[in-house]
Amino acid sequence: MSMFAQIVDSVDDLSPEEQESLVALVQRRLAARRREALIAEVKLARQEFKDGKCRAASPDQILRKILA
Repeated sequence: MSMFAQIVDSVDDLSPEEQESLVALVQRRLAARRREALIAEVKLARQEFKDGKCRAASPDQILRKILA
């Protein structure tokens, strides 16, 4: 049995309140990880901009380039 299947089976043994708490906890952790990833991407983009590896563009310019 995979670890994921074992965890799912274990969750079934929890009370409804515990399951709700677990769901809320997992959602908060996922949100925190997404925030951390976004912060890292923004820092990288700012550094690339500072280093001259990219330039500012308007939304119209970006769309024209994507659609070209």
